[in-house]
Amino acid sequence: MATRSSWKGCLQLSLVCVPVKAYSTASSDGVDIHLNQLHADCHSRIQYKKTCPLHGEVTNDHIVSGYEYSKDRYVVVDPGELDRLRTEADKAIKIDAFIAPRAFDLLYTSGKRYYLTPDGPAGHKAYALLYRAMVAEDRYGVAQIVLHGREQLVLLRPHQGLLVLEVLHYEHQVTKPAALAEEAPSTEVAPEELQLAKTLVSASTRDFDPGRYHDLYTQKLHQLIEAKVAGKEIVAPPAAEGPQVINLMEALRQSVAGSRGPMVPSLGRPLAGWSARSPESPHGPVDPHPRAPPVCAAHVGQAGDSF
Repeated sequence: MATRSSWKGCLQLSLVCVPVKAYSTASSDGVDIHLNQLHADCHSRIQYKKTCPLHGEVTNDHIVSGYEYSKDRYVVVDPGELDRLRTEADKAIKIDAFIAPRAFDLLYTSGKRYYLTPDGPAGHKAYALLYRAMVAEDRYGVAQIVLHGREQLVLLRPHQGLLVLEVLHYEHQVTKPAALAEEAPSTEVAPEELQLAKTLVSASTRDFDPGRYHDLYTQKLHQLIEAKVAGKEIVAPPAAEGPQVINLMEALRQSVAGSRGPMVPSLGRPLAGWSARSPESPHGPVDPHPRAPPVCAAHVGQAGDSF
């Protein structure tokens, strides 16, 4: 959890104003690996310098912001002028309406989310009342807020004792499914195929547990980097077996039969996709849990087809 809030203001519903703070829901404790660009010959890190075509390299204190109103013609906009455009009203999250959760389309989510908390004891009562009313009525709030210099459309939803603010895309920023209507399949399916598919979905249904899922690619990248730092030789694995080619009904039957097993691979497995040889282990690690190749949908025939 971030120790510093990223925004402070007021959560406003009609004449009710609740002082709140916003914290990003994204944790800073991630294990992302960032690769730097290097010169291939000497492995020195590539540098990026801000330059002017007339005066060469420019320092930050000589850089201003501007808008290109015609080709190569700019009007400079001073930060003070931007500040004067903002009013106290811009520091408020103004709830415009409440909607039923089922009326919200996830297509509009931008991926940016914040926890809202009361900003001081004075806001605790009003915050708790609003939260409990939204839970009791099963409603989300739709609001607007000036965030990072832009007016944003946001959704407010109660979650485990806190209000979560989700930044949304505006209507014109979302590509509608109708734009890809010609890409949507119109193929008929046999009743037997549909029944098997429904059985597979039902057998694979469980409560969502985020702890079951892990960033396996980053784990593999960690292992790769550790092996290379240790001076181990990276050996490419043999070519994987191609996808099995069977008919659709048989693929569904096999999937239903195997759906009782775990859906997520174990994190304890050695790195798949390469092996690292060392003097102590000349053949590198061996995957103790090899997996059969999946059925390729592009090569699966209809029920009754033979190959």
